[in-house]
Amino acid sequence: MPRKSRVLSKEELVQVEALASVLTTEQIADYLGMARQTFYDIMQRQKAVAVHYKRGKAKAIGFVSQGLLKKARDGDTSSAIFYLKTQAGWKETTVHENKDVANEFSDEELNAKITSLISKLK
Repeated sequence: MPRKSRVLSKEELVQVEALASVLTTEQIADYLGMARQTFYDIMQRQKAVAVHYKRGKAKAIGFVSQGLLKKARDGDTSSAIFYLKTQAGWKETTVHENKDVANEFSDEELNAKITSLISKLK
C-alpha cells in the first residue's frame, strides 16, 4: 500500500512564509523534517505552500529593497550604483580612450550630473 502524501497544516504554512525570508528551500525542508524533494513535491501538490513560500520571499525582498532605496535617496553612492546596476540595467564597461579626442565632460561636470540624478531620486 502506498504511503499517504504529507500535507502541511495551516500552522506550517505560516512557518513556511516566515522562514522563506531567511532560509533556502533545503533549509525549510530540514526545519520541517523532510527531504528537499519531498518539500518540492508538497509545493507541487499543495499550491498554498508555494504561495506562502513566494509571499515570504517577496516580503523580505521588498523590505530590503526599501532600505536600499532609502540609502540611495539619502546620497549613499554605493547603494545608488548597486540599485542602478540591478534595476536600471547599468553596467561597467571597459573604456578605451583616444587621447586625441577631448572628453565630453570634465570630472566636475560628471560629479554635478551624478549629484543631480541622486537628488532626483529623493
